[in-house]
Amino acid sequence: MPNSQNNQPTASEIQTIFDRIAPVYDRLNNWLSLGQHRIWKLMAVKWSDPTPGDVGLDVCCGSGDLAQLLARQIGTTGKVIGVDFAKEQLAIAHQKNSSLFAPLPIEWVEGDALNLPFDSDTFDCATMGYGLRNVIDIPRCLQELHRVLKKDAKAAILDFHRPDNPLMQTFQEWYLQTIVVPTAQSFGLTEEYAYISPSLERFPTGVEQVNLAQDAGFVNAVHYPIANGIMGVLVVKK
Repeated sequence: MPNSQNNQPTASEIQTIFDRIAPVYDRLNNWLSLGQHRIWKLMAVKWSDPTPGDVGLDVCCGSGDLAQLLARQIGTTGKVIGVDFAKEQLAIAHQKNSSLFAPLPIEWVEGDALNLPFDSDTFDCATMGYGLRNVIDIPRCLQELHRVLKKDAKAAILDFHRPDNPLMQTFQEWYLQTIVVPTAQSFGLTEEYAYISPSLERFPTGVEQVNLAQDAGFVNAVHYPIANGIMGVLVVKK
C-alpha cells in the first residue's frame, strides 16, 4: 500500500487504512495486544492525571476506548473531546458511547492531529493511543499537542514499540507475521495490518521520543516501557 521511497504511507493512505479497519478494529486490537490493551489504556489515563470537571482531549481517538476511560475519570461536570481524521472510526466511537445506558460527556470531532481544530491552552489533560506511530510528522504532532494543552497539563501517549531485547524482538515479529497478519487476512485486511512491522522500525525509541517532546516545548517528559518493551507510554507535561 505505501508508495513513498521509505515505505511510509501518506496521510491519505493512513486515513484509508483506519477507515477500512474500523469495523474490526476493536477485535484485531485485542488480538494484537494479547488482550492487555485495556490495562495499558487504564495506565495511560492515570498518567494523564485527569480530575473531575476537566476538559480532556483524546487525540487519534479511533473507536473511542481511551476517550471513554478518560471521561469516566473526568465525570459529568467536565467533558472529553475525541478527535480523529477517520470518519468510520468516529462513527463507531459515537455509536459505542450512545449505546451506553448513560452516555458519557464526549464530543467527537473530525480533525487532523497535525493541525488540531482547537484554540491554544484549551485542555486540562490529554491521551493518545496508537496514534503517534501513525502520523506522518511526529514533531509537528507533539507541537500541536503542546499548543492546545493548558500550562502544567499532562498528556500520556500510548503505543506499540520495537523492544530492545532481541528475544522479545523475535517474539514480536513472529507474533505479527503468524498471528496478526493472517488474522487480518481473514477479514480481507492483509495490507492494512502488514504495515505494522515497518511502522515499528520507523518509530522513535523512548529516549528519542523524550527528546522530541522536549524540543516541542514540554517542560517534562518521561517514557515508560511496559510489557517487556513491546509497549510504551510517553508522559509529558507542559
